[in-house]
Amino acid sequence: MKQTLLAIISLALSMSSSIQAQDMARRLHDAHDTYKEKTFTHRRFKHRDIVPLLNALKTPLSVSQVGESLEKRSINLVKAGTGSTNVLLWSQMHGDEATATMALFDIFNFLSAKNDGFDELRQAILSQITIHAVPMLNPDGTQRFQRRTATDIDMNRDALRLQTPEGALLKNLQQTLRPLVGFNLHDQNPRYSVGKTGKQAVVSFLATAYDEDRNVNDVRQRSMQLIVGMNRVLQQFVPGQVARYDDEFEPRAFGDNIQKWGTTLILIESGGYLGDSEKMAIRRLNFVSILTALKAIADGSYRQERTEDYQAIPENGRALFDLLIRNVTLVREGRSVTVDVGINRYEENLDSARAFGYKSKIEDIGDLSTFGGLEEIDATGLTLTPARLYSDTLDTPASLRKLDLAALYKEGITAFRVRQAKKDTLPTQLVHLLVDGKLPARPLQLGQIPTFLLRRGNRIEYTIVNGFWNHDPISPIIKANGIAE
Repeated sequence: MKQTLLAIISLALSMSSSIQAQDMARRLHDAHDTYKEKTFTHRRFKHRDIVPLLNALKTPLSVSQVGESLEKRSINLVKAGTGSTNVLLWSQMHGDEATATMALFDIFNFLSAKNDGFDELRQAILSQITIHAVPMLNPDGTQRFQRRTATDIDMNRDALRLQTPEGALLKNLQQTLRPLVGFNLHDQNPRYSVGKTGKQAVVSFLATAYDEDRNVNDVRQRSMQLIVGMNRVLQQFVPGQVARYDDEFEPRAFGDNIQKWGTTLILIESGGYLGDSEKMAIRRLNFVSILTALKAIADGSYRQERTEDYQAIPENGRALFDLLIRNVTLVREGRSVTVDVGINRYEENLDSARAFGYKSKIEDIGDLSTFGGLEEIDATGLTLTPARLYSDTLDTPASLRKLDLAALYKEGITAFRVRQAKKDTLPTQLVHLLVDGKLPARPLQLGQIPTFLLRRGNRIEYTIVNGFWNHDPISPIIKANGIAE
C-alpha cells in the first residue's frame, strides 16, 4: 500500500511538472518575437554579422574569444550564470546549418531581459547553471555557406584526429569545462519524414550512442530523459512532426564521443517546415525547446521522465519528395504508361553565398506510392508533355521584360533560349532558360531539370518549371530558373 501511494504521488508530481513545462513553453513561444534578434532575417549571415552582436551583449552575459578558425576568424564563447552545473552549447559546426545560431542569439537576448514575466525562469536557470555557448563554431564554412571547414574536412568526423583547429577547440572546451550536458545544434535534410507517417520532420532529436552496442548508462539516459521533455513541449506546436535520429554509433563523430567522454549529449536537428525556407519558425522551436531543457536541468525535473518515451518517438524516415506528381501519363513509343514523378529542389548559393536559388532534379519515376510529397499533384487523367520553346533566341534574360509572358504561358511557352546568362543575374520570372543543350522531357528522364506541362487533352492544367508549379506558394524571387548546362 505504501509503495502504491508513493507511486501515485510520484505520478501526480510528474504530471504537474509536465503541465507546468508545457504552459511555460507556450508562453515562451508566444513571447519569442520580443527576444528575436532582428539582425537575422535570413540564414546566410556571415561571421562579420555576428561580431557586433557579440560585442553588444549585456549583463549577465560575458563574451571571450576562445580560439580562431583556420582562416583566422574569431571563435567566441558566451557565458552566463553562476550555477555549479556547466552546460555547453555549440552551433554551426557545419557552416550551412544556421538555424540554431539565430536561436542562440534569441536566447542571449532573453537571458539579458528583465521585468517581462520571466524573471523567475531566468533566476532558476542562471542560479543553478553556468551556460557556455559557442555560436558559429565553423565561421570559415559559414563564409562559404558550406558544410565543411576551410580544409574541406567535416568537423563532425574529426573528433579523433583533431586535424581542424575548430574541432580541437571543441574537445578542449569539453575536457576543461566538463559540462554535465552538451547541446550539439544542427540542421538536417528537410525531406526527412517522421517514420512512415508522410509528415515532415520539423525537428529531430538524438541521444547519441557512446559504443557500438548502443548501451544506455546514466550519461546517455539523461539525454533520453531531457529529449522526452523537449519532445512533449514541441508536440503542442508541431504535432506529429518531431522525430528521432538514427542512433548508429559513429566512432569519429563529436556527438558520440562527447557522450563517451562523460557529457550528456543532446543532438537537435532542425529540419524543414513548409513555407519556412529561412527557418524562422524552426528557430522559434529551438528557442523554446532549449530554454525548457535548461529549466529541466536546473531543477532536475527531467529525472521523472521515462526512457521508454524516448524510444517511442518515431525514427526519421526518407520517404518524402519536395514535389510528388502522382498517376501521370507518359507516352513512350506510342504506348501510354502511368507513373509517379518525384522531384527534389536543391539550394544553390548565389551572390557569394549571401543568397540562394534552386536547381531541381527528377529523382525518381515509377511507382512511388510508398512515398509522400511536401507538395503533391494528383495528375490522374493528365498527360506529361514537354514545355514549348520560344521561337526566337534572346540576347540576355533581361530581354524577357519585353515579352508578354502571361500570354506565352497560356500557350505552354515557358522555355527561352538565350545567348548568355549568369546565375547571379537570373530573372525572377518562372521560366526555363537554355544557353545550350536541349529542352527536358524529350523524353522524361532521371536527373533532368523538371520543366514540362501537364495537359488534359489540349488544355494545360499545370505548368512545371524547375520543379515549381504555377500554383506554388513560394515566392518566385527565390526560384532559381532551370539552366541547361
